[in-house]
Amino acid sequence: QVQLVESGGGLVQAGGSLRLSCAASGITFSIYAMGWFRQAPGKQRELVATISSSSSTINYAESVNGRSTISRDNAKKTVYLDLNSLKPEDTAVYYCSAGRWYDRVSDYWGQGTQVTVSS
Repeated sequence: QVQLVESGGGLVQAGGSLRLSCAASGITFSIYAMGWFRQAPGKQRELVATISSSSSTINYAESVNGRSTISRDNAKKTVYLDLNSLKPEDTAVYYCSAGRWYDRVSDYWGQGTQVTVSS
């Protein structure tokens, strides 16, 4: 059974930082591309960042580019998302995802972790 379990969300003031983690099980983590998505209330889910299986390819949404870093530790089967200089508009539920192919990191999903940024 595939499980992606996010952690690290919480309430933070604007300008602050958070590190989100996603621990995977039930998949050969090292061959999967991973992604982070987010969904704010009343809005569609949007892609935040993706990282290839070997970390050689990384992409960010324009909304977080320069403020976020995605990384992974294949030995720990964990992907991370560092969020810096947080803004109230970053408030959302953040979801971890896994995909066999880099251009479709949506085969499996985590349950999400809430990030709330206060102004």
